[in-house]
Amino acid sequence: MSLEITFLGTGSAFPSPARGASALVLRREGQCWLFDCGEGTQTQLMRSHLRAARITKIFITHLHGDHFFGLPGLLCTLSLQSSPDASKAPVDIYGPLGLRSFLWRSLELSHSQLLFPYAVHELVPTPDQCPPEEFKDFSGWDAGEGLPRGPPGRVLHLDPGEDSYLLVEDEQLAVRAFRLFHRVPSFGFVLEEKPRPGKLNVQKLKDLG
Repeated sequence: MSLEITFLGTGSAFPSPARGASALVLRREGQCWLFDCGEGTQTQLMRSHLRAARITKIFITHLHGDHFFGLPGLLCTLSLQSSPDASKAPVDIYGPLGLRSFLWRSLELSHSQLLFPYAVHELVPTPDQCPPEEFKDFSGWDAGEGLPRGPPGRVLHLDPGEDSYLLVEDEQLAVRAFRLFHRVPSFGFVLEEKPRPGKLNVQKLKDLG
């Protein structure tokens, strides 16, 4: 399995002419997974050797603007480069509770219609992840409005006795989110590569001494 990381932005708080806001891409077997999407990420992608159209998963660590204000614009640009395809697998977006509402409202208010499906999977934080005065429960924001609820996706809770949220799993690796402690609910992401059995013929080696 080949993995390659490209840093698109390592700045904090705001972008500068020489340093973009937080974003990095993990390239894995032809797919690109984007971690954070600060302002200017799509411009940084254009300057890189990567193809934005290969982004299949997006992971947002927390809802501070320098980590996700670039997301609506990036999705719209990807849509402009796409053709309608109902059979296409959705772009999976993972992030803290409230991300679905932000994207839905941003795209609705700007009259943006994406030509590809996407799903938002929200991580429900625990109240102790940030100072009590900063914790906000976004779970009921869109309830009772009589409007579409935005894109599909899962709502992921931290299971009792567990210390991480399982997001993605296949035969090669698993992706988990774990709680970080910041001014607002935040998450880190870890990729766990699964053991790969060896291909040595042990008996033949023993026979050869």
